[in-house]
Amino acid sequence: MTTQGLEAATEKMRSAGVPGVAIDVFSRFHEQVRSQVTGLIPEDSISPLEQVTRLDDVVAGSAGAIDDVAIREALGRTVIVKLNGGLGTGMGIRGPKSALPVRDGLTFLDIIARQVLALRRRHDVETPLLLMNSFRTREQSLDILGRYDDLPVDDLPLDFLQSMEPKLRADDLSPVQWPDDPELEWCPPGHGDLYVALYTSGLLDRLRERGYRYAFLSNADNLGATCEGAVPAWMAENGIPYVTEVCPRTHNDRKGGHLAVRRSDGRLVLRDSAAVAPGEDHYFQDTERHPWFHANNLWIDLDVLARHLGERGGILGLPIIVNRKTVDPTRPDSTPVIQIESSMGAAVELFEGSRALAVDRSRFRPVKTTNELLLIGSDLYRLTPECEVESTITHPEPFIDLGPAYRHVEGFEQRFPRGVPSIRECTSLRVEADATFGADVVCTGDVRVTGGVRTIPDGARLEGDV
Repeated sequence: MTTQGLEAATEKMRSAGVPGVAIDVFSRFHEQVRSQVTGLIPEDSISPLEQVTRLDDVVAGSAGAIDDVAIREALGRTVIVKLNGGLGTGMGIRGPKSALPVRDGLTFLDIIARQVLALRRRHDVETPLLLMNSFRTREQSLDILGRYDDLPVDDLPLDFLQSMEPKLRADDLSPVQWPDDPELEWCPPGHGDLYVALYTSGLLDRLRERGYRYAFLSNADNLGATCEGAVPAWMAENGIPYVTEVCPRTHNDRKGGHLAVRRSDGRLVLRDSAAVAPGEDHYFQDTERHPWFHANNLWIDLDVLARHLGERGGILGLPIIVNRKTVDPTRPDSTPVIQIESSMGAAVELFEGSRALAVDRSRFRPVKTTNELLLIGSDLYRLTPECEVESTITHPEPFIDLGPAYRHVEGFEQRFPRGVPSIRECTSLRVEADATFGADVVCTGDVRVTGGVRTIPDGARLEGDV
Protein backbone atom coordinates (compact mmCIF):
# COMPACT_ATOMS: atom_id res chain seq x y z
CA MET A 1 0.00 0.00 0.00
CA THR A 2 1.39 3.42 -1.00
CA THR A 3 0.68 7.03 -0.14
CA GLN A 4 -1.34 7.43 -3.34
CA GLY A 5 -4.47 6.33 -1.49
CA LEU A 6 -3.86 8.99 1.17
CA GLU A 7 -3.26 11.68 -1.45
CA ALA A 8 -6.50 10.80 -3.23
CA ALA A 9 -8.42 10.73 0.07
CA THR A 10 -7.12 14.07 1.35
CA GLU A 11 -7.78 15.75 -2.00
CA LYS A 12 -11.35 14.46 -1.86
CA MET A 13 -11.71 15.90 1.65
CA ARG A 14 -10.28 19.29 0.62
CA SER A 15 -12.66 19.45 -2.34
CA ALA A 16 -15.59 18.79 0.02
CA GLY A 17 -14.51 21.62 2.34
CA VAL A 18 -13.38 19.47 5.26
CA PRO A 19 -11.33 21.60 7.72
CA GLY A 20 -7.57 21.27 7.51
CA VAL A 21 -7.15 20.06 11.10
CA ALA A 22 -9.64 17.24 10.47
CA ILE A 23 -7.66 16.28 7.36
CA ASP A 24 -4.46 16.23 9.45
CA VAL A 25 -6.10 13.90 11.98
CA PHE A 26 -7.31 11.62 9.17
CA SER A 27 -3.83 11.59 7.59
CA ARG A 28 -2.26 10.54 10.88
CA PHE A 29 -4.72 7.66 11.21
CA HIS A 30 -4.26 6.65 7.54
CA GLU A 31 -0.52 6.33 8.16
CA GLN A 32 -1.24 4.12 11.16
CA VAL A 33 -3.45 1.82 9.07
CA ARG A 34 -0.73 1.58 6.41
CA SER A 35 1.78 0.77 9.13
CA GLN A 36 -0.60 -1.82 10.57
CA VAL A 37 -0.86 -0.09 13.93
CA THR A 38 -3.29 -2.19 15.92
CA GLY A 39 -4.12 -0.04 18.92
CA LEU A 40 -4.18 -3.22 21.02
CA ILE A 41 -4.02 -3.03 24.82
CA PRO A 42 -2.47 -6.30 26.10
CA GLU A 43 -3.67 -7.60 29.43
CA ASP A 44 -0.18 -7.47 30.96
CA SER A 45 0.00 -3.71 30.26
CA ILE A 46 -2.98 -2.85 32.50
CA SER A 47 -4.27 -3.45 35.99
CA PRO A 48 -7.95 -3.72 36.91
CA LEU A 49 -9.65 -0.54 38.07
CA GLU A 50 -10.88 -1.24 41.56
CA GLN A 51 -11.57 1.73 43.84
CA VAL A 52 -13.90 4.26 42.22
CA THR A 53 -15.57 7.37 43.65
CA ARG A 54 -19.35 7.05 43.67
CA LEU A 55 -21.77 9.71 42.47
CA ASP A 56 -23.75 9.38 45.71
CA ASP A 57 -20.59 10.35 47.64
CA VAL A 58 -19.98 13.32 45.33
CA VAL A 59 -23.54 14.55 45.87
CA ALA A 60 -23.13 14.15 49.65
CA GLY A 61 -19.71 15.85 49.59
CA SER A 62 -16.69 15.11 51.76
CA ALA A 63 -17.42 18.09 54.02
CA GLY A 64 -21.19 17.97 53.77
CA ALA A 65 -23.56 18.12 50.85
CA ILE A 66 -22.68 20.28 47.84
CA ASP A 67 -25.05 23.18 48.30
CA ASP A 68 -27.52 24.50 45.76
CA VAL A 69 -25.48 27.66 45.24
CA ALA A 70 -22.42 25.68 44.13
CA ILE A 71 -24.54 23.48 41.87
CA ARG A 72 -26.29 26.45 40.30
CA GLU A 73 -22.96 28.20 39.71
CA ALA A 74 -21.48 25.07 38.11
CA LEU A 75 -24.50 24.50 35.88
CA GLY A 76 -24.34 28.12 34.78
CA ARG A 77 -20.87 27.34 33.41
CA THR A 78 -21.78 23.98 31.83
CA VAL A 79 -22.90 23.10 28.31
CA ILE A 80 -24.72 19.87 27.43
CA VAL A 81 -23.48 18.15 24.25
CA LYS A 82 -25.34 15.21 22.73
CA LEU A 83 -23.74 12.99 20.09
CA ASN A 84 -26.36 12.88 17.36
CA GLY A 85 -24.62 11.59 14.25
CA GLY A 86 -26.11 8.09 14.27
CA LEU A 87 -28.58 6.78 11.70
CA GLY A 88 -29.45 3.54 13.44
CA THR A 89 -28.85 1.51 10.28
CA GLY A 90 -28.69 -1.65 12.40
CA MET A 91 -32.35 -1.02 13.26
CA GLY A 92 -33.26 -0.23 9.66
CA ILE A 93 -33.64 3.51 10.27
CA ARG A 94 -32.95 5.84 7.34
CA GLY A 95 -32.95 9.18 9.18
CA PRO A 96 -31.43 10.11 12.55
CA LYS A 97 -32.10 7.53 15.24
CA SER A 98 -32.91 10.34 17.67
CA ALA A 99 -35.97 11.26 15.55
CA LEU A 100 -37.56 7.90 16.37
CA PRO A 101 -40.60 8.00 18.71
CA VAL A 102 -39.42 6.06 21.73
CA ARG A 103 -41.80 6.74 24.62
CA ASP A 104 -45.31 8.25 24.91
CA GLY A 105 -45.15 9.46 21.32
CA LEU A 106 -41.98 11.50 22.01
CA THR A 107 -38.72 11.15 20.11
CA PHE A 108 -35.32 10.98 21.79
CA LEU A 109 -34.81 14.64 20.90
CA ASP A 110 -38.18 15.70 22.33
CA ILE A 111 -37.30 14.04 25.63
CA ILE A 112 -33.79 15.55 25.67
CA ALA A 113 -35.13 19.05 24.97
CA ARG A 114 -37.70 18.74 27.76
CA GLN A 115 -35.08 17.42 30.18
CA VAL A 116 -32.86 20.44 29.49
CA LEU A 117 -35.71 22.92 29.87
CA ALA A 118 -36.72 21.28 33.17
CA LEU A 119 -33.11 21.50 34.42
CA ARG A 120 -33.08 25.23 33.65
CA ARG A 121 -36.35 25.84 35.50
CA ARG A 122 -35.25 23.80 38.51
CA HIS A 123 -31.93 25.61 38.99
CA ASP A 124 -32.70 28.97 37.36
CA VAL A 125 -29.82 28.63 34.87
CA GLU A 126 -29.38 28.91 31.11
CA THR A 127 -27.42 25.71 30.46
CA PRO A 128 -27.15 25.41 26.65
CA LEU A 129 -27.86 22.29 24.61
CA LEU A 130 -25.68 21.45 21.60
CA LEU A 131 -26.07 18.55 19.20
CA MET A 132 -23.07 17.19 17.34
CA ASN A 133 -24.83 16.28 14.10
CA SER A 134 -23.53 14.48 11.05
CA PHE A 135 -24.28 15.66 7.53
CA ARG A 136 -27.06 13.04 7.43
CA THR A 137 -28.81 13.95 10.70
CA ARG A 138 -28.71 17.73 10.85
CA GLU A 139 -31.86 18.89 9.02
CA GLN A 140 -34.40 16.55 10.60
CA SER A 141 -32.90 16.93 14.09
CA LEU A 142 -33.03 20.72 14.00
CA ASP A 143 -36.62 20.55 12.78
CA ILE A 144 -37.54 18.66 15.96
CA LEU A 145 -35.66 21.04 18.27
CA GLY A 146 -37.36 23.91 16.44
CA ARG A 147 -40.58 22.96 18.25
CA TYR A 148 -39.06 24.44 21.44
CA ASP A 149 -38.85 28.21 21.06
CA ASP A 150 -37.13 28.71 24.42
CA LEU A 151 -34.35 26.17 23.81
CA PRO A 152 -31.70 28.42 22.17
CA VAL A 153 -29.42 30.40 24.51
CA ASP A 154 -28.28 33.86 23.39
CA ASP A 155 -26.53 33.65 20.02
CA LEU A 156 -25.24 30.10 20.49
CA PRO A 157 -26.31 27.57 17.85
CA LEU A 158 -28.20 24.40 18.68
CA ASP A 159 -25.70 22.24 16.84
CA PHE A 160 -22.35 21.90 15.17
CA LEU A 161 -21.32 19.48 12.47
CA GLN A 162 -19.19 16.42 12.89
CA SER A 163 -16.55 16.11 10.20
CA MET A 164 -16.70 13.56 7.40
CA GLU A 165 -14.11 11.39 5.73
CA PRO A 166 -14.00 8.99 2.79
CA LYS A 167 -14.52 5.29 3.32
CA LEU A 168 -11.37 3.48 2.17
CA ARG A 169 -11.17 0.42 -0.01
CA ALA A 170 -9.92 -2.42 2.19
CA ASP A 171 -7.49 -3.62 -0.47
CA ASP A 172 -5.47 -0.45 -1.20
CA LEU A 173 -6.77 2.22 1.24
CA SER A 174 -7.89 4.51 -1.57
CA PRO A 175 -11.25 6.33 -1.38
CA VAL A 176 -14.03 3.99 -2.46
CA GLN A 177 -16.19 4.84 -5.46
CA TRP A 178 -19.91 4.02 -5.31
CA PRO A 179 -21.85 5.63 -8.19
CA ASP A 180 -25.12 3.99 -7.08
CA ASP A 181 -25.18 6.35 -4.08
CA PRO A 182 -22.16 8.70 -3.83
CA GLU A 183 -23.21 9.76 -0.33
CA LEU A 184 -22.27 6.28 0.86
CA GLU A 185 -18.66 7.01 -0.11
CA TRP A 186 -18.45 9.13 3.07
CA CYS A 187 -18.69 8.34 6.76
CA PRO A 188 -18.36 10.22 10.06
CA PRO A 189 -15.00 9.65 11.81
CA GLY A 190 -16.41 8.30 15.07
CA HIS A 191 -17.40 10.32 18.10
CA GLY A 192 -13.76 11.02 18.97
CA ASP A 193 -14.12 13.70 16.30
CA LEU A 194 -16.12 15.75 18.80
CA TYR A 195 -13.00 17.44 20.15
CA VAL A 196 -11.76 18.38 16.68
CA ALA A 197 -15.22 19.56 15.60
CA LEU A 198 -15.56 21.85 18.63
CA TYR A 199 -12.11 23.25 17.86
CA THR A 200 -12.45 23.76 14.10
CA SER A 201 -15.99 25.15 14.31
CA GLY A 202 -14.83 27.91 16.65
CA LEU A 203 -17.40 26.81 19.23
CA LEU A 204 -14.79 25.87 21.82
CA ASP A 205 -13.48 29.44 21.88
CA ARG A 206 -16.99 30.96 21.77
CA LEU A 207 -18.13 28.91 24.75
CA ARG A 208 -15.08 29.81 26.79
CA GLU A 209 -15.39 33.49 25.91
CA ARG A 210 -18.95 33.38 27.30
CA GLY A 211 -17.76 31.87 30.56
CA TYR A 212 -18.56 28.20 30.00
CA ARG A 213 -15.98 25.97 31.69
CA TYR A 214 -17.44 22.44 31.60
CA ALA A 215 -19.13 20.21 29.04
CA PHE A 216 -21.28 17.15 29.68
CA LEU A 217 -21.00 14.76 26.73
CA SER A 218 -23.27 11.77 26.11
CA ASN A 219 -25.07 9.81 23.40
CA ALA A 220 -28.45 11.06 22.20
CA ASP A 221 -29.87 7.53 22.43
CA ASN A 222 -29.07 7.27 26.16
CA LEU A 223 -32.07 8.88 27.86
CA GLY A 224 -30.64 8.17 31.31
CA ALA A 225 -27.76 10.60 30.73
CA THR A 226 -29.17 13.72 32.37
CA CYS A 227 -27.02 16.63 33.54
CA GLU A 228 -26.18 16.17 37.24
CA GLY A 229 -24.96 19.55 38.54
CA ALA A 230 -23.02 18.06 41.46
CA VAL A 231 -20.43 16.67 39.02
CA PRO A 232 -19.11 19.96 37.57
CA ALA A 233 -19.30 21.44 41.08
CA TRP A 234 -17.07 18.56 42.27
CA MET A 235 -14.70 19.13 39.35
CA ALA A 236 -14.45 22.84 40.15
CA GLU A 237 -13.81 22.17 43.84
CA ASN A 238 -11.06 19.61 43.18
CA GLY A 239 -9.49 20.82 39.93
CA ILE A 240 -10.50 17.66 38.02
CA PRO A 241 -10.05 18.00 34.23
CA TYR A 242 -11.99 14.97 33.01
CA VAL A 243 -14.58 12.59 34.47
CA THR A 244 -15.94 9.42 32.91
CA GLU A 245 -19.00 7.66 34.30
CA VAL A 246 -18.84 3.90 34.84
CA CYS A 247 -21.36 1.26 35.88
CA PRO A 248 -20.77 -2.16 37.43
CA ARG A 249 -20.42 -4.66 34.59
CA THR A 250 -22.97 -7.44 34.26
CA HIS A 251 -22.95 -10.54 32.08
CA ASN A 252 -24.69 -8.51 29.36
CA ASP A 253 -21.79 -6.00 29.36
CA ARG A 254 -18.97 -8.50 28.95
CA LYS A 255 -18.37 -7.45 25.33
CA GLY A 256 -18.55 -3.71 26.05
CA GLY A 257 -15.67 -1.37 26.79
CA HIS A 258 -14.21 -1.17 30.29
CA LEU A 259 -11.80 1.09 32.14
CA ALA A 260 -8.48 -0.11 33.50
CA VAL A 261 -5.24 1.41 34.84
CA ARG A 262 -2.17 1.55 32.56
CA ARG A 263 0.77 0.14 34.46
CA SER A 264 3.41 2.29 32.80
CA ASP A 265 2.08 5.61 34.11
CA GLY A 266 -0.96 4.87 36.30
CA ARG A 267 -3.40 6.62 33.95
CA LEU A 268 -6.89 5.42 33.20
CA VAL A 269 -7.41 3.80 29.79
CA LEU A 270 -10.48 2.67 27.90
CA ARG A 271 -10.26 -0.78 26.35
CA ASP A 272 -12.94 -1.60 23.79
CA SER A 273 -13.32 -4.98 22.11
CA ALA A 274 -11.27 -3.79 19.12
CA ALA A 275 -8.28 -3.20 21.43
CA VAL A 276 -8.19 -6.73 22.88
CA ALA A 277 -5.05 -8.68 21.99
CA PRO A 278 -5.54 -12.03 20.23
CA GLY A 279 -6.15 -14.83 22.69
CA GLU A 280 -7.06 -12.48 25.55
CA ASP A 281 -10.80 -12.21 25.08
CA HIS A 282 -11.39 -14.24 28.24
CA TYR A 283 -9.67 -11.51 30.26
CA PHE A 284 -11.71 -8.81 28.53
CA GLN A 285 -15.02 -10.57 29.20
CA ASP A 286 -14.20 -11.37 32.84
CA THR A 287 -16.57 -9.03 34.67
CA GLU A 288 -15.04 -9.82 38.04
CA ARG A 289 -11.51 -9.03 36.89
CA HIS A 290 -12.58 -5.84 35.09
CA PRO A 291 -15.72 -4.74 36.96
CA TRP A 292 -16.39 -1.25 35.51
CA PHE A 293 -18.31 -0.71 32.30
CA HIS A 294 -17.70 2.53 30.36
CA ALA A 295 -21.04 4.37 30.02
CA ASN A 296 -19.78 7.03 27.56
CA ASN A 297 -21.13 9.82 29.77
CA LEU A 298 -18.21 12.24 30.03
CA TRP A 299 -17.43 15.56 31.71
CA ILE A 300 -14.55 17.74 30.54
CA ASP A 301 -12.91 21.00 31.55
CA LEU A 302 -13.06 23.13 28.38
CA ASP A 303 -10.05 25.23 29.40
CA VAL A 304 -7.89 22.11 29.76
CA LEU A 305 -9.20 20.76 26.45
CA ALA A 306 -8.39 24.04 24.69
CA ARG A 307 -4.88 24.04 26.10
CA HIS A 308 -4.22 20.47 24.94
CA LEU A 309 -5.59 21.13 21.46
CA GLY A 310 -3.62 24.37 21.16
CA GLU A 311 -0.38 22.65 22.15
CA ARG A 312 -0.94 19.85 19.61
CA GLY A 313 -2.24 21.81 16.64
CA GLY A 314 -5.77 20.50 17.15
CA ILE A 315 -4.70 16.84 17.21
CA LEU A 316 -5.32 15.14 20.56
CA GLY A 317 -3.75 11.86 19.47
CA LEU A 318 -6.61 9.50 20.30
CA PRO A 319 -6.08 5.76 19.68
CA ILE A 320 -7.27 4.50 16.29
CA ILE A 321 -10.28 2.25 15.70
CA VAL A 322 -10.35 0.34 12.40
CA ASN A 323 -13.95 -0.49 11.50
CA ARG A 324 -14.37 -2.98 8.65
CA LYS A 325 -17.67 -2.83 6.75
CA THR A 326 -19.08 -2.79 3.23
CA VAL A 327 -19.64 0.51 1.41
CA ASP A 328 -23.39 -0.09 1.43
CA PRO A 329 -24.19 -1.46 4.90
CA THR A 330 -27.42 -3.00 3.58
CA ARG A 331 -25.53 -5.00 0.92
CA PRO A 332 -22.99 -7.54 2.19
CA ASP A 333 -21.82 -8.08 -1.41
CA SER A 334 -20.79 -4.43 -1.88
CA THR A 335 -17.16 -3.28 -1.80
CA PRO A 336 -15.32 -4.05 1.49
CA VAL A 337 -14.19 -0.82 3.14
CA ILE A 338 -12.38 0.48 6.19
CA GLN A 339 -13.83 3.31 8.24
CA ILE A 340 -11.20 5.05 10.36
CA GLU A 341 -12.68 6.05 13.70
CA SER A 342 -11.77 7.12 17.22
CA SER A 343 -13.61 7.02 20.52
CA MET A 344 -14.52 10.10 22.53
CA GLY A 345 -14.01 8.14 25.75
CA ALA A 346 -10.42 7.20 24.88
CA ALA A 347 -9.43 10.76 25.81
CA VAL A 348 -9.48 9.66 29.45
CA GLU A 349 -5.82 8.63 29.11
CA LEU A 350 -4.71 12.03 27.79
CA PHE A 351 -5.63 14.22 30.76
CA GLU A 352 -3.57 13.95 33.92
CA GLY A 353 -5.88 13.66 36.90
CA SER A 354 -8.80 12.08 35.01
CA ARG A 355 -11.28 10.38 37.32
CA ALA A 356 -13.81 7.58 37.01
CA LEU A 357 -17.18 8.07 38.68
CA ALA A 358 -19.40 5.11 39.57
CA VAL A 359 -23.05 5.81 38.76
CA ASP A 360 -26.32 3.97 39.08
CA ARG A 361 -27.47 1.91 36.09
CA SER A 362 -30.30 4.39 35.65
CA ARG A 363 -27.79 6.70 33.95
CA PHE A 364 -27.13 4.13 31.23
CA ARG A 365 -30.28 3.36 29.24
CA PRO A 366 -29.20 3.22 25.59
CA VAL A 367 -31.33 2.01 22.70
CA LYS A 368 -29.13 0.17 20.22
CA THR A 369 -31.57 -2.58 19.19
CA THR A 370 -35.31 -3.18 19.01
CA ASN A 371 -34.93 -5.36 22.13
CA GLU A 372 -33.99 -2.19 24.03
CA LEU A 373 -36.68 -0.21 22.20
CA LEU A 374 -39.26 -2.62 23.63
CA LEU A 375 -37.81 -2.23 27.12
CA ILE A 376 -37.79 1.57 27.15
CA GLY A 377 -41.32 1.74 25.70
CA SER A 378 -42.78 -0.79 28.12
CA ASP A 379 -44.41 -0.51 31.54
CA LEU A 380 -40.98 -1.00 33.14
CA TYR A 381 -40.54 2.77 32.80
CA ARG A 382 -42.43 6.02 32.97
CA LEU A 383 -41.58 9.64 32.25
CA THR A 384 -41.54 11.99 35.23
CA PRO A 385 -42.98 15.52 34.96
CA GLU A 386 -39.38 16.64 34.18
CA CYS A 387 -39.22 14.04 31.39
CA GLU A 388 -36.68 11.83 33.13
CA VAL A 389 -36.96 8.10 32.48
CA GLU A 390 -37.89 6.46 35.79
CA SER A 391 -38.02 2.75 36.53
CA THR A 392 -41.26 1.27 37.85
CA ILE A 393 -39.60 -1.90 39.20
CA THR A 394 -37.06 -2.78 41.87
CA HIS A 395 -35.97 -6.12 40.38
CA PRO A 396 -33.69 -6.66 37.33
CA GLU A 397 -35.03 -6.01 33.83
CA PRO A 398 -36.21 -9.09 31.93
CA PHE A 399 -34.05 -10.53 29.18
CA ILE A 400 -35.52 -9.67 25.76
CA ASP A 401 -34.69 -11.54 22.54
CA LEU A 402 -36.84 -10.66 19.54
CA GLY A 403 -36.48 -12.70 16.35
CA PRO A 404 -35.34 -11.49 12.91
CA ALA A 405 -38.82 -10.26 11.92
CA TYR A 406 -38.59 -7.60 14.66
CA ARG A 407 -34.99 -6.52 14.06
CA HIS A 408 -35.84 -3.41 12.06
CA VAL A 409 -38.10 -0.68 13.39
CA GLU A 410 -40.62 -1.06 10.55
CA GLY A 411 -41.11 -4.76 11.31
CA PHE A 412 -41.17 -4.04 15.05
CA GLU A 413 -43.95 -1.46 14.70
CA GLN A 414 -45.98 -3.69 12.38
CA ARG A 415 -45.92 -6.51 14.94
CA PHE A 416 -46.75 -4.29 17.93
CA PRO A 417 -49.40 -2.07 16.30
CA ARG A 418 -51.20 -1.40 19.60
CA GLY A 419 -48.22 -1.17 21.89
CA VAL A 420 -45.71 -3.56 23.45
CA PRO A 421 -46.84 -6.10 26.05
CA SER A 422 -46.70 -5.62 29.80
CA ILE A 423 -43.41 -7.12 31.05
CA ARG A 424 -43.30 -5.96 34.67
CA GLU A 425 -43.80 -9.53 35.90
CA CYS A 426 -41.66 -11.05 33.15
CA THR A 427 -38.17 -12.48 33.63
CA SER A 428 -37.47 -13.26 29.97
CA LEU A 429 -39.26 -12.84 26.64
CA ARG A 430 -38.02 -14.75 23.61
CA VAL A 431 -39.99 -14.39 20.39
CA GLU A 432 -38.90 -16.86 17.73
CA ALA A 433 -42.15 -16.85 15.73
CA ASP A 434 -43.26 -14.09 13.36
CA ALA A 435 -46.25 -13.01 15.45
CA THR A 436 -48.35 -9.85 15.68
CA PHE A 437 -49.24 -8.84 19.24
CA GLY A 438 -52.67 -7.47 20.16
CA ALA A 439 -53.46 -4.85 22.79
CA ASP A 440 -52.97 -5.31 26.54
CA VAL A 441 -50.91 -8.51 26.29
CA VAL A 442 -49.29 -9.48 29.61
CA CYS A 443 -46.12 -11.57 29.93
CA THR A 444 -45.35 -13.38 33.19
CA GLY A 445 -42.22 -15.32 34.13
CA ASP A 446 -40.23 -16.85 31.29
CA VAL A 447 -42.09 -16.52 27.98
CA ARG A 448 -41.09 -18.14 24.71
CA VAL A 449 -43.20 -17.65 21.56
CA THR A 450 -42.32 -20.33 19.02
CA GLY A 451 -43.56 -22.36 16.10
CA GLY A 452 -46.34 -21.25 13.83
CA VAL A 453 -47.90 -18.63 16.11
CA ARG A 454 -49.06 -15.72 13.93
CA THR A 455 -51.32 -13.67 16.22
CA ILE A 456 -51.35 -12.98 19.95
CA PRO A 457 -54.94 -11.90 20.76
CA ASP A 458 -55.91 -8.81 22.74
CA GLY A 459 -55.64 -9.30 26.49
CA ALA A 460 -53.68 -12.56 26.24
CA ARG A 461 -51.65 -13.64 29.27
CA LEU A 462 -48.45 -15.39 28.24
CA GLU A 463 -46.35 -17.67 30.41
CA GLY A 464 -43.95 -20.47 29.51
CA ASP A 465 -43.86 -21.80 25.91
CA VAL A 466 -46.54 -20.42 23.60
